[in-house]
Amino acid sequence: MTPQDVRSLRPAKARELFRDGLRTPTAGWCRGWTQANLLAVPRALAYDLLLFAQRNPKSCPVLDVGDPGEHRTGIFAGDLRTDLPGYRVYENGVPVAEVADVRDVWRADLVPFLIGCSFTFEDALIQAGVPIRHIDQGVNVPMYVTSVPCRPAGGLSGPMVVSMRPVPAALVATAIRVTSRYPALHGAPVHAGDPAEIGVTDLHRPDFGDPVEVGPGEIPLFWACGVTPQAAVMASGVPFAIGHLPGHMAITDVRDHHFQVP
Repeated sequence: MTPQDVRSLRPAKARELFRDGLRTPTAGWCRGWTQANLLAVPRALAYDLLLFAQRNPKSCPVLDVGDPGEHRTGIFAGDLRTDLPGYRVYENGVPVAEVADVRDVWRADLVPFLIGCSFTFEDALIQAGVPIRHIDQGVNVPMYVTSVPCRPAGGLSGPMVVSMRPVPAALVATAIRVTSRYPALHGAPVHAGDPAEIGVTDLHRPDFGDPVEVGPGEIPLFWACGVTPQAAVMASGVPFAIGHLPGHMAITDVRDHHFQVP
């Protein structure tokens, strides 16, 4: 499918393709529809995750929470066990599997959280003339584990994860203005410029996703990333959890303008 094809898809059709086995990052998919990070944790940990999100809202803006054992939420009419293009399964904080379907490991006590994703505001950036390098190159967005600690909550603690997009210097103010209107989708960047200031030592070696070049006259901008809760799962040794494969998002049934503020 061409980039234009995937941009014009409705969420239900995209989810059908993923359910049938298509595995791909979802940047640029379903223009105008909100994308979300998935993390499902046992009910005994759900309050800690909700509190962790409340204390770290830039990284973990909660869009919806399902009931224990449910595989749908109010904003996602598909099946959270099959309708994402990739999943990670964690045991004792360690990723033990990357799979296309988690029906066989989904538990009756799992509480699914949908957390805002910066892919949603990328269309607004493009409309404002800001280039999106990973979409242009057809790769996954680069994501980095930083040295910035999140505020802990209960049994959860860990570092902030960020996504990076190189932006021409003349458009940095535009990128900040556009994304600040989406606070439920990470909002404005948390850092601009020297990656070493947030503990990122090599832009060519992201912890998740694919590297992209920062060209002459471009500034790397870093947005808080919804993979942060998965980093907390790993850092905290959570006994069991299921997350999306980074960059392989849940495409919801809510329009992105629903989360836009004036």
